Amino acid sequence: MRLLIVKSLLFALGFTLIHVFSKYMKFLHINPRSKLLSVAGGISVAYVFMHLLPELNSHQEKLDHTGFPSEAFGLAENNVYLSAMIGLTVFYGLEKMVKTSKRRLEKSGNKEKTEIFWIHILSFSVYNFIIAYLLLRGENSKDTTTMFLYFLALSFHFMSNDHSLRQLHKQSYDKYGRWLLAFSIMVGWGTSVAFEINEKVISMLFAFLAGGIVLNVLKEELPEERESNFIAFACGVILYTVLLLAI
Repeated sequence: MRLLIVKSLLFALGFTLIHVFSKYMKFLHINPRSKLLSVAGGISVAYVFMHLLPELNSHQEKLDHTGFPSEAFGLAENNVYLSAMIGLTVFYGLEKMVKTSKRRLEKSGNKEKTEIFWIHILSFSVYNFIIAYLLLRGENSKDTTTMFLYFLALSFHFMSNDHSLRQLHKQSYDKYGRWLLAFSIMVGWGTSVAFEINEKVISMLFAFLAGGIVLNVLKEELPEERESNFIAFACGVILYTVLLLAI
């Protein structure tokens, strides 16, 4: 277990460094959209379909329905999928709220409302906290290879997220946001070392995270204004899929 903790710490530090130094990754900020961001999107999509969705089914099978509150509403057989849907809906709602607020402020010539920025960043801090917690306590902790694949996919996902958040919040993200997201990674990792949460709760957290990842991946690649590069995207999908199948 001690060796696993050390390995997970190294990966958590890797996540943290991505947030801290993404500001200086100039290749992410070129116009039109960096091909690397499209590769990152492809890797994230492959991770969702080849790893996340099958694992959702695995988590659902593990759940012991006895005592679950949702049983009373006839939802016990779909707890994990319900949690994933909630995760997707929450992050979609946040994205709409931020962009609607931004459009209104641009029309009126006002500056960004700080409360909108903090709501958005704090929600992604929770997202990062769960990712870091599951690094050690989720299915990804089975062995070093599985943990590395989790780290690889989410590292590219973080690059894409950082790019999107920086575009939305500009200086506020560089001044406060990236540091809070980096800090939330280490808090999540530290919590995983100190506390072991019930397996049912882990399954629900994983599902909520999966829904958020699906939404955040698709919103970055599908809109036409993103100017995504399909070939780069497809290469990302193929490379990560081949890697998963090979291992």
